[in-house]
Amino acid sequence: MAQLSLHKIEKVYPNGFQAVHGIDLEVRDGEFMVFVGPSGCAKSTVLRMIAGLESISGGQLRIGNQVVNHLAAKQRGIAMVFQNYALYPHMKVRENLAFGLKLAGLPKAEINQRVADAAELLEMGHLLDRYPKQLSGGQAQRVAVGRAIVKRPEEF
Repeated sequence: MAQLSLHKIEKVYPNGFQAVHGIDLEVRDGEFMVFVGPSGCAKSTVLRMIAGLESISGGQLRIGNQVVNHLAAKQRGIAMVFQNYALYPHMKVRENLAFGLKLAGLPKAEINQRVADAAELLEMGHLLDRYPKQLSGGQAQRVAVGRAIVKRPEEF
């Protein structure tokens, strides 16, 4: 994983409401960061700005040595797993894991290897031929995490 750096990050909405007030944060390579706070304190907004799903009004966001403020989400090399994870109900676990890789045009052998690696890492090889409705909540969460892992992103 790459270092993540937020320097004086701000978010001001068009109506003038300032949701984020100059956040400074450094997450070094290999560190695990958790945002905890009450409802409405901008945890999700900050994560969405890091992912590129929300614009940054001020400050500088770096992933590795690159300033990414104006890069689209797909150009940032980030994988996010949201609390309300989305699995395609008509696809088996194997297909859910492979879906984004197929869209990216990866060769079939590479897709199969990445799916196998993620399934082994998350101890869910026995689930690959099941549909999401056949999974427990925890198993579905692991599939959602697996979808992020197979992308081999710079950041989770």
